[in-house]
Amino acid sequence: MELKLIVAFVEPDRTEELLAEARKVGASGATVMSHARGEGRNTVKGIFGLEIAAQRDVLLMLVEPSRADRVLRRLAEVGEFDDRPGTGIALKLDVEDALGVRDQMADVLKRMDEPPVSDS
Repeated sequence: MELKLIVAFVEPDRTEELLAEARKVGASGATVMSHARGEGRNTVKGIFGLEIAAQRDVLLMLVEPSRADRVLRRLAEVGEFDDRPGTGIALKLDVEDALGVRDQMADVLKRMDEPPVSDS
């Protein structure tokens, strides 16, 4: 079965909102890794000139291909990734194979036959 992996690096206070929005447009679940450290192009200096690295949550979502672009676009739109620097990034990767998801495959196959949910 062909799947896509959506990876998003987001501000921790936006995680729940972004997960809810991703579900609305086709993501069926996610793994969240908290407390990742993000370093952008420009570093921020704090007290005594020490560099401050922003905390990020990493969202990992296996999504069927027909819904992956919609999920990716929705994350970028709601997260304002292209509008406000430092709010996050999202990317889509091909998944060659996935193990440990057999129980979920019947649901994924059923959902592939359903039309994608609208963006509104």
